[in-house]
Amino acid sequence: MQAKEEDEKDVKPVRYAYSVTSALLVGGAAISLATGYPAGAQVAQNDDSHMARVVPRAGAPESFADLTAQLQPAVVNISTRQRIEVATNNGNPFAGTPFEGLFNRRRGQQQEPQFREGQSLGSGFIISADGYVVTNNHVVSPSGRGTVEEITVTMPDGTEYEADLVGTDAQSDLAVLKIARREAFPFVEFGDSSQARPGDWVVAIGNPFGLGGTVTSGIVSAVYRNTGQGGAYDRYIQTDAAINRGNSGGPLFDMQGNVIGINNAIFSPSGGSVGIGFAIPAEIAAPIVSQLRDGVEIERGYLGVQIQPVTDDVADSLGIARNRGEFIQSVQPGEPAEEAGIRPGDIVTKVNGQDVTPDQTLSFLVANIRPGTKIPVELIRDGETRRVNVTVGKRPSEEELRQQQLFNPDAEEEETMEPGDNAVIEEKLGLQALPLTPQIARQLGVSADTRGLVVAGVDQNSDAARKGLRRGDIILTANYRPVTSLEDLENTIREAQRDKREAVLLRAQRRGGPAQYIAVRLR
Repeated sequence: MQAKEEDEKDVKPVRYAYSVTSALLVGGAAISLATGYPAGAQVAQNDDSHMARVVPRAGAPESFADLTAQLQPAVVNISTRQRIEVATNNGNPFAGTPFEGLFNRRRGQQQEPQFREGQSLGSGFIISADGYVVTNNHVVSPSGRGTVEEITVTMPDGTEYEADLVGTDAQSDLAVLKIARREAFPFVEFGDSSQARPGDWVVAIGNPFGLGGTVTSGIVSAVYRNTGQGGAYDRYIQTDAAINRGNSGGPLFDMQGNVIGINNAIFSPSGGSVGIGFAIPAEIAAPIVSQLRDGVEIERGYLGVQIQPVTDDVADSLGIARNRGEFIQSVQPGEPAEEAGIRPGDIVTKVNGQDVTPDQTLSFLVANIRPGTKIPVELIRDGETRRVNVTVGKRPSEEELRQQQLFNPDAEEEETMEPGDNAVIEEKLGLQALPLTPQIARQLGVSADTRGLVVAGVDQNSDAARKGLRRGDIILTANYRPVTSLEDLENTIREAQRDKREAVLLRAQRRGGPAQYIAVRLR
C-alpha cells in the first residue's frame, strides 16, 4: 500500500529501468568473448544466397550496480528463534530395551519433555511503505515439533525489527510478515512473470549462508519448470543466478526492478549453487500474498486422486500422444473424482477446457478452480475419449494431505516402527497415531464425523501390540477423556506418569468391530 500523495517522494516503489543509451552495451559485437566470433547465432534463412546474422537487441547492462542500489534497501534478512521438543532417554542405559521402564521407576524419573533452541535464516522483501514483508513459509515455520517464539527482520543498514506473522500458506510456501516504524519503508512491487522468457537477465538479492545482503545475476533458464516433486505449485522460474541456502524468500528481479519470482529452492548434489535455482513465479505468488495480507482464507480446488505423469512407456502401451495428460493411480473414496465416476487407470487430458501437460499439471489446474465449481473433465478410458462433469471439492490442508500419504490402512505391519513426530506417544505406548481426518475416516469405512486418533503404526515389542492394537484402529478416549488431537493423548500420558500410574485405559474402535476398552501399560 503506497503512502499518501504528499509523502510520495519518500515512498515511491523502488524501480529502475535501463535506457537503451549509454547504460547499455551497444549492439551485440561488444559481447563476443572467448569464441572470437561476433555475438549472435548464425541461422539459415529461406534465402539460399546467404546466411543472416541474428544479433541480440541491446539490453545487457555494463553493471548491475545502479539497479542494485535502487532495490537493495527493500530486501531484508529474516531470522527466527524456535523452541523445539526433542526426544531423550534421560540418561537411561536401558533405553529401547524391555528394562527401560524399570530403570525409570527406580530413578523416579517422569520423562518430562526436553527442549532445545533452534534457529532459521532466510530472506524477504518489503512490498509496502507500511512494512508488509514477503518470504517463504519454510523460513518462518517451526522445525519438526517446535514453535516459533520470535521473528526478526534485519534491514540492510543493520536495523532490526520484531516482526508479526500475518499469514502463512504451506502449499505455496509463502508467508507475509509485518514490521512497523514511523518512517515509510522502501518497497518493491511484483511484476508480470508471464512475460519472462528464457534468456532474460535477472538479479537475485538475499542472505545466502547468513552472510547478509548479497547480489547475484544470471538469466532465466526456463519458465514453468516442473521439478517432479508433485503438488499444486510445482511450477517455477528456473535461473542460473547463484542461489544458496539462506536465499529462500528473497526476490528475483527483472531489469525494470520488478519482482518476477521468489527464490525458493535449488537443485544441487553438493548443497551449494550449481546454477539451477527455482523461484515461485510472481503471477502465482502475488494473488496469494494479497489474500494472506488481507486475512482471507485461501481455498483451492481438489479432486481426491493420486496421479503420475504419462511416461513414454505408458503412452506407447496405450497408443496415445506423449507429453499429454496424467495417469490416475488411485481415487480417494467419497471425494469429487469418485463421485463423478473417475476411475484408477483413467488418463485425464483436459480440465475445464485446458490441456493437461507437464508445464500445466492436473494439480495446478484444479487447485486454481474455486471449490464448488462444476467443470468438464476429459479423459481416456479403454482407448476411448470420455467426458465427465466434476464438482470441485476443497483441497485439504498440507498436513491433512501428508497424513493421508503416511496412512495406508491395508499396509502390512512393520517389524520395527520408524521414528515419527509424536515422541511421547511412541516412547510410552509404542504407537504412532494421526488425527482422524474425514478422508481417513472414509478409508476406514467409518462416519466422517467420527472423532479420535487413528493408529498408523505399532511397535511389535510393546504392550499395545500384545493387547492386539493394530494399524487402522481408532483411539476414541484415554482414561475416559475424548482424544481428538495428539496433544490430548500426550497430556493423558503425562498425567498418568505424574500420578505414578503404570497404564492408560484406551477405548479403541476396531475395524469392522465394536469399540472396546484396552488397558495399555506405559513403557
